[in-house]
Amino acid sequence: MARDKPAEPENGSRVAVFDTTHWSLVLQAGENDSPQATEALATLCRAYWYPLYIHVRRLGWGPEDAQDLTQQFFARFLERKYLERADPERGRFRSFLLTSLKHFLADEWEKLRTQKRGGGQRIISWDDYDPEERYRHEPAENLTPDRIYEKRWAGILLENVLNQLGVEYAQAGCDAEFAQFKSFVWGDGNPGTYAEVAARLKVEENALKVAVHRLRNRFREQLRLEVLKTVSSPEELDAELRHLRSLLSS
Repeated sequence: MARDKPAEPENGSRVAVFDTTHWSLVLQAGENDSPQATEALATLCRAYWYPLYIHVRRLGWGPEDAQDLTQQFFARFLERKYLERADPERGRFRSFLLTSLKHFLADEWEKLRTQKRGGGQRIISWDDYDPEERYRHEPAENLTPDRIYEKRWAGILLENVLNQLGVEYAQAGCDAEFAQFKSFVWGDGNPGTYAEVAARLKVEENALKVAVHRLRNRFREQLRLEVLKTVSSPEELDAELRHLRSLLSS
C-alpha cells in the first residue's frame, strides 16, 4: 500500500479516448480502407468473440461447427462485407455484431460448410482460448440465445475492465493488494470485512478504505472508457451503461 498507486486518468480523457475509439473508426471503414479502422475492428472482434461463440452453441451447433462458423464470420466481418449495413444512428457494436452474425448464419453457412474445415483467414486462435473448456463452465440458464449473448457481452466487458486495472496495479507493484480488495469493487467473491482485509495486508483500516475508494473511482472511469469503444457517439454512453447494469442485475 505504500508503493506508488496507479496513475489517475487525465481530465478530459473521455473525449480524448472517443476521438480514437474503436467503433467510431470502424463505422468509417465502410467508406475507406483505413488501416486504423481495420485494426480497430480486429481488436474489437478479438475482445468480444466469446458471446458470439456462446450464441452459436446455444442455437444447437456442436463445438467444431461453432468454432468454424465463428471463425468464418469474423473473417467475413473483417473483409467489411457487413459494414454497409451499419447505421451510425443506431451504432452500438454489440447489437450490430449480433445482427451481422444472424445474417451470416442465414445466408452463408451452407456454402462455407462445404469448404475445407478451418480454412481461410484465422482471426481467433482456438488453441489460445479453448472455447469449449470455457463453455463447460457456463451456467444452465433458461434464457434465449439472444439474452445469453447480451449477458455474456456484459460479463466480458467487465472482465476486460478488471484485467486492465489489474495490469495497472501490477505495474505499480500493487498486484497483491489488487487481488485482495478487487471484490469490494466487483465480483462474486467475499473478501471479508475491511478489518479482516486490512489485517491480512498489514495496513490501517482507514488506508484500505481510501485505497478501495480510489479503485472504485478508477473502475467507474475505465468502465466508461471501455463502453465508449462500443458505441458510435458519446451521447449513447449513459444509456448503454444503464443497459449494462440491467443485464448484470437480472
